[in-house]
Amino acid sequence: MAFVLYNSNMPPAPSTSTIKVYNLFGESGDLPDVVHCETIASRSVLHDWTLAVHRHARLHQVLLIERGGGEATLDGRVVPLKPMQIVNVPVGHVHGFRFIPGTQGWVLTIAAEILDEALLASEGLRGALSQSAVVRGTPQIRATMKQIFAEHAGRGFGRAHVLRALSAAVIGLVARELAGKSGGSGSADSDLFRRFEALLEAHHLERWSVADYAEVLSVTPTHLNRITRTATGDTASHLILNRLIREARRNLVYTNLPVSTIAYALGFEDPAYFSRVYAAATGLSPRAFRAQLHGDE
Repeated sequence: MAFVLYNSNMPPAPSTSTIKVYNLFGESGDLPDVVHCETIASRSVLHDWTLAVHRHARLHQVLLIERGGGEATLDGRVVPLKPMQIVNVPVGHVHGFRFIPGTQGWVLTIAAEILDEALLASEGLRGALSQSAVVRGTPQIRATMKQIFAEHAGRGFGRAHVLRALSAAVIGLVARELAGKSGGSGSADSDLFRRFEALLEAHHLERWSVADYAEVLSVTPTHLNRITRTATGDTASHLILNRLIREARRNLVYTNLPVSTIAYALGFEDPAYFSRVYAAATGLSPRAFRAQLHGDE
C-alpha cells in the first residue's frame, strides 16, 4: 500500500534529495488542526509495521512507545526502541521506523508555527529539541500525552488553547530529557548552531543574509553552512527561508491581514515578489493557501 501524504514542494537539501518530504499524516489540507494525534498502530499496521525513511519540512514529531518496540532510523543511525521511550524527530530530519507487530504508543505532530509560538530563544529549548534522539519516557510525559489525545478527540470550549498548552508542556518535558542525555552541553559546533538559531529568531524579519549571520557569529558562510547541514541536513539559506515562510504562514492562518500587508511586514518591498517566493516554497500562492484553509477551493 502506498505511503501517501501531503507532498511539500520545498526543494530538499542535496544530501537528502532522494528522501520524500511530507506534511501531516493522512491530511490533504495544510495546518488542519492545532496538533495532529494518532496511535503508532493506526498507521503502522497498514504498512506491515514499517514506515520508510522520509522527512517533514515543517513538522516536529514526538513518539512515545507504550508497549512493544522495534527500531528507529534517525538521520542514518539505527536506534533500538523499547517500552517507555521517547523518539524526538525535529523539523526536516530524516527518519523511519520498523516496529514490532502489536507495538502500542502515541505520535504527536506539531506544526513548526505552533512550536515557534511556544519556544523562546532565551530559554534554550530549541537547541535541545534540534536533536534526533531516543530518550527515556517519564510518567509525567506519558500522562500529558494521554491528556493531549483525550483533548484532541473532544470538541470542548477552549480546546485549541488547551492543546497548545499541553503540547508546550510535552515539548518542555522532552527537551528536559534531551538536555539531560547530553549533559546540558554540547560541542562547539552545537553551541554555534544554537547561537545561529537564536539570531534567526531575533532577526528573521530583517531579512539577514547567510553572510550577515556568519559575520555576527565570527565564522565564514561556508563554515556556517557546514554547521547547519550537520545539525539539520539543510543549508543556512534554506533555514532562513523556512523561518520566513513559517512566519508568513502563521500570519496567513492566524490573522486577517491582507497579503500585501504581510509581505511588507516580512520585509518584502514588492508583494508580487513575496507571492512568488511563497509559491515556490510551498506550492501555493498566499491567496490560494488562505482560500484552501477556509474551504474556498
